[in-house]
Amino acid sequence: MKNISCLRCNTEMNHTGTKKFQLGETGWVLGDLPNLLAGSMEVDIYTCASCGKIEFFIPEDKNSEIGLRKCPSCGKKHEFDYPKCPFCKYEYYK
Repeated sequence: MKNISCLRCNTEMNHTGTKKFQLGETGWVLGDLPNLLAGSMEVDIYTCASCGKIEFFIPEDKNSEIGLRKCPSCGKKHEFDYPKCPFCKYEYYK
């Protein structure tokens, strides 16, 4: 947990918890499918009791994992947006 001061009123912020936020968006044609395939992102939430400001931070132990996926074929990690693994060419959406 970090010691964070509010940018508005300089009061120490409280760590409210760690939550997962759904990435992606609902599409008109495919509905929730793109949203479900996009995955989620874990964030630490800090709130200010004085002025009500909310801040989101990437957890310190998760910094290097954001936006990466592990290939089920070769086991190497690469960017989430690739439709196939750049190392072994495994295709995710056959």
